[in-house]
Amino acid sequence: MKWTDTIDIAIELSEAHPDVDPITVRFTDLQQWVMALPEFDDDPEHCGERILEAIQMAWLDELD
Repeated sequence: MKWTDTIDIAIELSEAHPDVDPITVRFTDLQQWVMALPEFDDDPEHCGERILEAIQMAWLDELD
């Protein structure tokens, strides 16, 4: 997975952290959680606030 795979990342995060409200997660923690996903393989330097926001929104959509 790459940073741009926001939906796949959101699915993985919702499974890895089922009791977490994505809105309460700080972007620094979110970035670490994404990089810790087993299938994630991308450069940390390619991540920015816009990508983290997209992941957070996709994760919220997964909860609905």
